[in-house]
Amino acid sequence: MDALPKSRLLRFVERAMVLARRTVERFSTRYSRKRFTLRQHVVLLCLKVKKTTTYRDPVDELIEMPRIRDALNLDSIPAPSTLCKAFARLEMAVWRVLLNVSLADLPLNGVTGIDASGFDRAHASTHYTKRTNRSIQQLKTTLLVDTATNAVFDVHVTTTRKYDTQIAPQVVKRNAASIEVLTGDKGYDDQKIRQLARNHDIRPLIKHREFTPLHTAWNARLDNDIYHRRNMNETVNAAIKQKFGAFVRSRLWWKQFRELVIKCIVHNLERSLAISHERGKCP
Repeated sequence: MDALPKSRLLRFVERAMVLARRTVERFSTRYSRKRFTLRQHVVLLCLKVKKTTTYRDPVDELIEMPRIRDALNLDSIPAPSTLCKAFARLEMAVWRVLLNVSLADLPLNGVTGIDASGFDRAHASTHYTKRTNRSIQQLKTTLLVDTATNAVFDVHVTTTRKYDTQIAPQVVKRNAASIEVLTGDKGYDDQKIRQLARNHDIRPLIKHREFTPLHTAWNARLDNDIYHRRNMNETVNAAIKQKFGAFVRSRLWWKQFRELVIKCIVHNLERSLAISHERGKCP
C-alpha cells in the first residue's frame, strides 16, 4: 500500500522542526522536567500563529493528528497553559535568531525593500469599532523584505509614533551584511540613511521628496526596474495580515512584539516550502 502523501500542514511542521533543531537546545536547563522540549514548544507556537487560534485549539486538534504528533515526537499532549508559559519564557533574542535562520534555505538576492504597516493591538471588527466609536491603537511594524523571495529579513515593532527615518538606521545596521540594495519610498528620504547605506557598501534607492527641480531629476535617474521591487513589501504585509491576522492577541506589549516576529517566521517557512515545491523538492 502506497504511503499517504504529506499534507501542507505536515510539511510545515517538519520544516519548522528542522528550523527549531538548528536554533535551540532541547531543554532550557539541565534541571528541566524534560516532558516537552523547547523545540516542540517553538513548533507548536508557530502552529498556533499559523492557524490564528488560541492556545487551546491546536492542543485539541493534536489529539486527532497522529502524523503531526509523530513529526513532533510528542508522546503526550501539552496543556494550553504549558504553551502559554513557554511563550512567556522564550525570549525575543531566541525568536530573532529563529527569524534569521529561517532565511537559510531561501535563494536571496540582496535586493531589499523597507516599509511600515500597522497591526491592531486588539481583535475587533470594523463594524464593531464604528458602532461603539472605539479606537484601536496600532503597533507600527517595519519590515525589511527580500524582493526575490518575499521573505522577511527583519522586523522592527514600536508602540510609539517614530518616523520611518528614525527606525531605518537600526534595521540597516542590524542586517548590513545581507543587504546589497536598499529600496524605500519618500518616507525614508534622509541623506543620513543614504550615507549609512553607502558606508556599509549598500546601494540606496530611496526616492526624494520633490521640493526642487533637482530632486525631480534625481528621482528620474533612479533604476525604476529595481526600485519598483519595493512593492513586494506591500505584498508581504498584505499576505501576513490576510493569513495570520491584522491584529495581535497578546495583551502585554513585549508579548505583542514576539507574536509579530513569529508571524514573520511562519511567513518565511511558508515561502521556503512554496519555493521548494516549485523547484520539485517537495512531494
